[in-house]
Amino acid sequence: MEANTRGTGRLPAAFLTPGSSSFVEFLADHQPELLPGRRTLPAGLQPLEAPHGTTIVSVTFDGGVILAGDRRATMGNLIAQRDIEKVFPADEYSAVGIAGTAGLAVEMVRLFQLELEHYEKIEGTQLSLEGKANRLTTMIRGNLGMAMQGLAVVPLFAGYDLDLGRGRIFSYDVTGGRSEEVGFAATGSGSLFAKGSLKKLYRADLTAEQATTAVVQALYDAADDDSATGGPDLTRGIFPIVGVITEDGFRRLPDDEVGALARSILDHRLEYPNGPQAGLL
Repeated sequence: MEANTRGTGRLPAAFLTPGSSSFVEFLADHQPELLPGRRTLPAGLQPLEAPHGTTIVSVTFDGGVILAGDRRATMGNLIAQRDIEKVFPADEYSAVGIAGTAGLAVEMVRLFQLELEHYEKIEGTQLSLEGKANRLTTMIRGNLGMAMQGLAVVPLFAGYDLDLGRGRIFSYDVTGGRSEEVGFAATGSGSLFAKGSLKKLYRADLTAEQATTAVVQALYDAADDDSATGGPDLTRGIFPIVGVITEDGFRRLPDDEVGALARSILDHRLEYPNGPQAGLL
């Protein structure tokens, strides 16, 4: 399927044959070895020590959805990277947060972005949010062989549903099993602590600003109990990545805005180390 470089200027026949609007299916038919999930580790090797992304959280609010992630990547008991990016726009109205093997996860996100762009060019319209979530399911399932060798990718997908007029969140397992979450969700090594935090902070009537505060608080709580999750780093100016998705599309909050919020949370925790106090009833 390589391009013709002998001067004819003609594309290979594969590019001119009508078929599926899925770029992943096109690649699987013509050069399957380029798909991340089709690669295998050499026989006899132990699972690789590769950098892993950790905690991702998402919260819906009245008018959209927030997707956020910490910045730490770990490799065993070591910090592999302090400022990794784990939240990426998938298209104008959706985003993916990655947890698991960092290199494979980033490659999968780029392929997913291309998949959505390819569909839009071929069909002349965007996939529904449900359709996007289904396409991501197929890609995760295609990585099952690598996951069985210890190189799993477990993303969190969030977006604004233009048909329903609200934000939605989808979580996945390593087999591609998909669940729609109500209100909030978390994935990654610190997800247990982040979800526990969000249980006490979440309300259905949150504004965008309140939802942003809730996810940064949840990431702080995850970092407080999970060594693989990185908290706000004031000395280096490294703060969580926060994406807001509304009917106007995806917007990443500027670092100075997230930094100011993180500093306010840290100041408050000097008085209340365990975070906001919830009522007993």
